[in-house]
Amino acid sequence: MRKPFESLLLVLCLGWSIPLAAQTPCPSLSVVVNTPEDQLMLAINGAEKPEDQIAALDKFTQAHPDSKFMPCVNEYYTSTYLKLNNFDKAIEYGEKDVAANYADLNLAVNLLKAYVGSGKASDAAFVLIAKAPELIKAETVPSRSAKATDDEWKKEQQESGELAKQHRGFMEYAFFQLLPRTTDPKKRLGYLDAFAKAYPDTPNVSQLNFQYFIAYEMAGDAAKADEYGEKAIAADPNNIEALNLVAYDYSMGRRTNPEKAAVYAKKVVTLVPSVKKPDGVSDEQFKAQQNGQLGMAHLVLGYANLLKAGKTHRAGPAVTDLKAASELLSANPQLQGQAYYFLGYAYEENYPANHRAAADALTRSAALNSPMQAQARELLTKVKAAR
Repeated sequence: MRKPFESLLLVLCLGWSIPLAAQTPCPSLSVVVNTPEDQLMLAINGAEKPEDQIAALDKFTQAHPDSKFMPCVNEYYTSTYLKLNNFDKAIEYGEKDVAANYADLNLAVNLLKAYVGSGKASDAAFVLIAKAPELIKAETVPSRSAKATDDEWKKEQQESGELAKQHRGFMEYAFFQLLPRTTDPKKRLGYLDAFAKAYPDTPNVSQLNFQYFIAYEMAGDAAKADEYGEKAIAADPNNIEALNLVAYDYSMGRRTNPEKAAVYAKKVVTLVPSVKKPDGVSDEQFKAQQNGQLGMAHLVLGYANLLKAGKTHRAGPAVTDLKAASELLSANPQLQGQAYYFLGYAYEENYPANHRAAADALTRSAALNSPMQAQARELLTKVKAAR
């Protein structure tokens, strides 16, 4: 069951965004009046459309390819292509600066927005995220003016502190958006370790531990996966995704602790109806998310009840949960196929057996691409012979 479980590991979508205050581009690169760089800045600032800015950047690049100002040119390319939603181009130019070991906060924010928008992740993205706390500190911590009063200084410190917090929040958002797009578990673990070191006071402790859980599951380290799954739940007992995946792993993944799995799944069933719809999510999307979480929880509960029915041959509770799961999981063929298989098994396990209902459920399971497809076909043949 390990590989099927790994394929079911959910992509973590936090569902929130952060409006960020504008940052100063190229703070370490100065511009001398009446130089080509000055003319470029005048052209960019005076342009009415992003396309005009691109044209000005192209003209400068062709005329001055060896300019020391090229890191700033690449940064402007990144931000301008981002305005045009041309994420690939934004990434192309932003990564040139990262490869040259140049970075500032404005570049980091815009490049990470491009990565998130494109659905792509690379080493450069995680390098920037790990560097971000230093960049944020360098560009948001103020120095007190000799003329500033105590009240003015206090206000400036508060504002800079809020700005720093805002940018750190975005960096964490970007990290948790991009990490699930990394399929190599060794790389995932490396990115997680770097993040934990760079953000030791992260408020997203549960999500961090949850992602460690997923990475160790992908790496096949069951002991570490258990450790971090429990840490994720301990940090946030209402983390629905963690509760559901740990429950699935304990019951249908490695089948090590179905009793505890049932406890977690029951909690999911009670939590999901009380979750508020996030901003920017349609009613249909939110309903689909709720159905997916509820369906997975009922699948775990149905399987746990089916194990109990092995001794009593009273599979009624298992049938109830597995029917609910099979209906709720219509958007997830892998899980729905499992739900129908165990539902068919439950009908056969119950006394008296309901061969007709079992055959119907197994026929549905056999038609779905799930880990139980072959077993569903095999059991269906036996059920048909028993009718």
